[in-house]
Amino acid sequence: MDKQKIYFPNLNGLRFIAAFLVIIHHIEQFKSVMYLDNYWDNPFVRIIGKLGVVLFFVISGYLITYLLLTEEHLFNKISIRKFYVRRILRIWPLYFFIIILAFLVLPNIDIFVLPNFGKDIVYSNLFAKLFLFVFFFPNLVLSLLGIVPYASQTWSIGTEEQYYLVWPVILKYFKKHRIGLMILIIAFYLIFRFFLQTHYSNFIPYKKILEAFWNTFNIDCMAIGGLFAVLLFQKNKLLRLLQNNVLFYLTIIITTLLILNGIYIPYFHYEFYAVLFGIIILNLAANRTILISLENKTLSYLGNISYGLYMYHPIAIVLALNICKSLNALTNWAIYPLSIFFTILLAGLSYKYFESFFLKYKGKFSNVISGDKAT
Repeated sequence: MDKQKIYFPNLNGLRFIAAFLVIIHHIEQFKSVMYLDNYWDNPFVRIIGKLGVVLFFVISGYLITYLLLTEEHLFNKISIRKFYVRRILRIWPLYFFIIILAFLVLPNIDIFVLPNFGKDIVYSNLFAKLFLFVFFFPNLVLSLLGIVPYASQTWSIGTEEQYYLVWPVILKYFKKHRIGLMILIIAFYLIFRFFLQTHYSNFIPYKKILEAFWNTFNIDCMAIGGLFAVLLFQKNKLLRLLQNNVLFYLTIIITTLLILNGIYIPYFHYEFYAVLFGIIILNLAANRTILISLENKTLSYLGNISYGLYMYHPIAIVLALNICKSLNALTNWAIYPLSIFFTILLAGLSYKYFESFFLKYKGKFSNVISGDKAT
């Protein structure tokens, strides 16, 4: 069976930008935790962490949806089993490695023990934490049981895994009116989130747990990415409006200004930004007339290792902060370059010597090849 190749330009560059936003957010957060001068209360710093994750979610929703639709179109079916195997090979090895480091290794190395986050905090409610991490509910650990240093960033990996669990099933068994389906998913998520915030939902058993889960599930942001993918795949008439150079450049300017000023949008904050990100992704990936390009070797490489950048950056930041502290060089001119250097170093080594061992098997379970291997 011939394998179809699909390559969307600029997505690697966007992945790096998403990771970079999260890194900036956490550098200032760790500076605050370690009682160092910081900008943690700056509105820009406050919002960029979750927005970086939302950008990841929209990219994921866009790419996964388009690839599944392509597989269905070319081979008359979506192989849920192969999809799960591909996601396992990509996500699980590094995810569980980070969990092992966070619980078994780093709490025993003094340089990585954060103020007020010693073993007593890490190992409190240990069985519940490990259970939730093992079964991919780290978002509930963060919401209900508190921060686990060096593992709390995995909350979004749990969200992605929960999305991966249901998304191919939804697309496989709902073949018609998929634009409406995406809109319905977004609307249902928002309505149910609002309902959980009212007293009318107090009758629901374990409401606190359900609310903590729903607030971090964020399938609506992924469905927004999926909506743009369906519009592109179906060559919908709306593309004439959405793939418009003026709209694209205007969206870039508006998004940049809003984020730089730390603007929070009431009620629909992440959904609002997800739509802006979707317009940007659609044009960067599929509009050949725009003048902006993120296609170069450096950004391509950094985007390729972006999963590692996201997973290792807390370790790298704390290492950099402690080195700067010992050298009495606690300036952003030292902290930021060193944090980024260690993050890239760890992610690069992990990708080459650890993750690649598993990734080389993905092709055996892929009818549609994407990313760099499709170029």
